[in-house]
Amino acid sequence: MTPQLSMIGLAVADLSRSFDIYRRLGFDLPADPGREQHHEITLPGGVRVGWDTLETIRSFAPDFTPGTGGPSLAFDCGTPEAVDAKYAELAEAGCTPESKPWDAFWGQRYAVVRDPDGHGIELFAASAG
Repeated sequence: MTPQLSMIGLAVADLSRSFDIYRRLGFDLPADPGREQHHEITLPGGVRVGWDTLETIRSFAPDFTPGTGGPSLAFDCGTPEAVDAKYAELAEAGCTPESKPWDAFWGQRYAVVRDPDGHGIELFAASAG
């Protein structure tokens, strides 16, 4: 069998804080994860996104240290204006701005923020014109 992408896993310090960011990107996540240490959802198309607390990961990998970089989640915002608006919203909500919205040479309005745990969130839309 050829391996198939099935899940994208995010290691997070605080599920509530992370859920708040990803709800703003359209993910159906609970407002309060309660005592949950792992949560996953299935996106249209079948790929799952999973969140695990650092505590959970360290229960089986005691030396785990969150890294920087790594995979990013990319979101088509539909319009250049929506890229700008979502970038501002996410920065206000606690994401770290990495690349302010700009008109990229490959024909997209493009921006990048990092969620509170350092995971990349790329925002894009086809450039107008």
